Amino acid sequence: MLGVWPSGTVHGCETTVRLRTVLQVRLSDEVDEGGAVAQQLRLMSVHAHPDDESSKGAATLAKYVAEGVEVRVVTCTGGERGDVLNDAVDLGGRELATVRREEMARAVSILGISHRWLGFPDSGFPEPGTDAELPEGSFAALPLEVVVEPLVAAIREFRPHVLVTYDEEGGYPHPDHIRTHEVSAEAFEAAADPDRFPAAGPAWAPLKLYYDVTFHKDRMRVLHEAAVTAGGDSPFGEWLANWGDRPEKTDRVTTRVECCDFFHVREEALKAHATQVDPTGRWFAIPLAVHSEAWPTEDFELAAARMEPRIPEAELFDGITADTPAGQLRWRTKRRT
Repeated sequence: MLGVWPSGTVHGCETTVRLRTVLQVRLSDEVDEGGAVAQQLRLMSVHAHPDDESSKGAATLAKYVAEGVEVRVVTCTGGERGDVLNDAVDLGGRELATVRREEMARAVSILGISHRWLGFPDSGFPEPGTDAELPEGSFAALPLEVVVEPLVAAIREFRPHVLVTYDEEGGYPHPDHIRTHEVSAEAFEAAADPDRFPAAGPAWAPLKLYYDVTFHKDRMRVLHEAAVTAGGDSPFGEWLANWGDRPEKTDRVTTRVECCDFFHVREEALKAHATQVDPTGRWFAIPLAVHSEAWPTEDFELAAARMEPRIPEAELFDGITADTPAGQLRWRTKRRT
């Protein structure tokens, strides 16, 4: 179904046709006399491990693929130091790294995206409160300059207009997620500087940098209440009860992308990562109809832009056309560390 718009709306999504029309108008400006699209909008999403691309912003990626945007996911590590979190999976003697690559290939096919491995070793997740050292040579243990250059090369090759990754907390405090933030924020700037990493290709300046804000408190509360009202199970009750004094992050959301037409694609992509996700588990307990009605968007924070943004936004490409010039950095969230 990817690349083909559904005949009708799903679960109350109302803006699909409107957003598609906006994007088609932008792309039509790039059509030459022979009818070919000279340029296309491009989005790159940078993640720590295989499965992260499917649990954070995947419906947005699928929506943009269907609208004709070129979408590429970059995965920094192979996830080989993770655990098998689904008791129903038997590796059959195979290495976890091999299985996770196969799972990633299935998710890529479901989402309709292109994909690039950066190839760094997984750093593992030390027990909280321990002084365990990161494995030597792992992604989070290597010097920042070493791990930035391959991402700079990937950006310069793909030339994305929009770059999406995690905030400074990594979404959650896994060392690879935090390092993914550091690498992406640095590469956003370094890729635009021809004096940095000259062997990585001609400079390219992405116009916007976004942080995924999937797990902010207001979204979880609304989905939890919707699930309970519908008489079902909620994966968020215990999480909300133990929130404590952690930042709620709802105030960080600048951009809400309505993409509930593609929630089913997100679920299928996530289920492709069978070693990490139990398809009968609680994360799929909220029916798509309930989820779509209660919270039809995926949410992001605009962290930096080489153009003046118009906040709040309804899409990541707001204000961008395929030929928008990349000027100097003109806007940055005051919260960035």
